[in-house]
Amino acid sequence: MKSGLTLTELDERIAGVRENLRELSEQAAADSGAGDEDLNAARIAEQEKELAELIERREALLRT
Repeated sequence: MKSGLTLTELDERIAGVRENLRELSEQAAADSGAGDEDLNAARIAEQEKELAELIERREALLRT
């Protein structure tokens, strides 16, 4: 992930990841089957990790 992002860029990325999570959650609710559930869970976990990292970077930027 690119370092040195501005607050606005971080906010835009955070919004994008939150939208991805919303869409993945809707997709997971509509999908059936263990394979689909595993794939959706992995995608959601990946997006949650990215969101946490972006929020941490945003908070660090605000502290400086």
